[in-house]
Amino acid sequence: MPETDPQQPWEYTLHIPNDPRAVTVCHRTLRLILTMHGLITLVDVAELPATELVSNAVRHTKGPVALRVQWSPGVLRIGAWDADPEPPEPPNAWEQVAESEGGRGLALVRACADQWGWQPLSRHGRRGKYVWCAFAAA
Repeated sequence: MPETDPQQPWEYTLHIPNDPRAVTVCHRTLRLILTMHGLITLVDVAELPATELVSNAVRHTKGPVALRVQWSPGVLRIGAWDADPEPPEPPNAWEQVAESEGGRGLALVRACADQWGWQPLSRHGRRGKYVWCAFAAA
């Protein structure tokens, strides 16, 4: 397997249909991307938050979705774009997660990632949002 220079930034975007089966495709694609770039140590911490971001986009919106995986030296950023411009619901506090029906996804993202956030996006006349999380490489 060719070595990847950890000082060189890279980025992948996977466009998926709004289909629950696509979440598994994203999960497996993320694992493959990180493994091929020699970031196997980040796979376990990144998979759950990435899966939650894509699951939320598929579950709570009607349009297409995209998974974005970016590497800048020392920082892995993963995000999900969807066609709904409405902001995500704020994550529940851990004390409320066990008692609530929903709100676990972003609470897990917040707990697992070093940072997370969202931003509205507009491109080619389409509006939406991008919800992301970041991990510092040890």
